[in-house]
Amino acid sequence: MNALVRRSTETNTIKWGASVIQIFGYGATAIGLAPLNMYLFLAGLIGWLIVGWRWNDMAMTLIHVIALAAMVIGLALA
Repeated sequence: MNALVRRSTETNTIKWGASVIQIFGYGATAIGLAPLNMYLFLAGLIGWLIVGWRWNDMAMTLIHVIALAAMVIGLALA
């Protein structure tokens, strides 16, 4: 398997894993499971940050860096 296909497959796996984790975060929010929901969102954010970085998508990377900072601050103050 060449490096481009492997990298694409790895990034796709991260993308889908992060999406599923964030869906669980929404579910945890809906049923009031705090702070578990925050940790799930944090894991999903990190996944999407990696995807944005691998895709060289600066807009996606920037929004997830800002969201990550907000989440870390929120968790630190909780």
